[in-house]
Amino acid sequence: MTTTPTAPAAGTPAPERRSPPAERAVSATSHTVLSIWTVVIAVPLLWTLMSSFKTSREIFASPFSLPETWRWQNYADAWTTAGIGKYFLNSVVVVACALVITMLTAAMSAYVLSRFDFPGRSLIRNLILAGLTFPIFLAVVPLFFVLQQLGVLNTLPGLIMAYSAYAYPFTVFFLLSFFEELPAEIAEAASIDGASEWRTFFQVMLPMARPGMASVAILNLVGLWNQYLLPVVLNTVPDKFVLTQGLASFSSQAGYNVNFGALFAAAVMTILPVLVVYVIFQRRLQGSVAAGSLK
Repeated sequence: MTTTPTAPAAGTPAPERRSPPAERAVSATSHTVLSIWTVVIAVPLLWTLMSSFKTSREIFASPFSLPETWRWQNYADAWTTAGIGKYFLNSVVVVACALVITMLTAAMSAYVLSRFDFPGRSLIRNLILAGLTFPIFLAVVPLFFVLQQLGVLNTLPGLIMAYSAYAYPFTVFFLLSFFEELPAEIAEAASIDGASEWRTFFQVMLPMARPGMASVAILNLVGLWNQYLLPVVLNTVPDKFVLTQGLASFSSQAGYNVNFGALFAAAVMTILPVLVVYVIFQRRLQGSVAAGSLK
């Protein structure tokens, strides 16, 4: 006599599906690696923040203890005495201008390379891709002489030009895939309605590529804000120093008599703008990465 399995009674919870051992192992490994990576990143940041409120004596006597007195004066000393305020303003001007120029020119280039067929298109794309493989330290000498001939060496406009050229190949390469995936029918409909190519690009296609633009803008902001080699070679006038140069100058100008509390405060002020921008735009960055993976 055979029996047939009976269906579970109404209201009875379904049995939980157990994950395969391989899936559980991968999940445990990934969580372990992420936890270790979080500690590796978070501990130096927290230590830098804590040290920014200490005196130099406290930093050397007990590096990992809380400060005896929270010295907000370190931030004032870094901003005024060390000149971080001036260097910070120079960095904001250089990075903001270079970012606007790079995003505009690279978006236009990526749009043309992805939408129009013309002689030399493949060659131009390959040259831009080759720019990604060219080491930056090999480009500083040609850049030095180019800026010297243009009369903008040791100036902020010259540094803006160098930053824009440095970020241009990566930005074009990043945006090419976004413009290639945009529906061509929309551009054709805009053309039929009488829109010019410029209007189609700025009012139709560019807003549709906003997720990619936001992602590459954040990545460029981090790279340009932390750039050190280019300004060291192309900008040697102390009054025109950017933030990375200012920190290096501040840490070395007094020999062993450095105010390390103010130095750590300056480091915190360097990290904070990029961190704030990322926290504000992290959802847009994650959304664009997800959209790119779905494409």
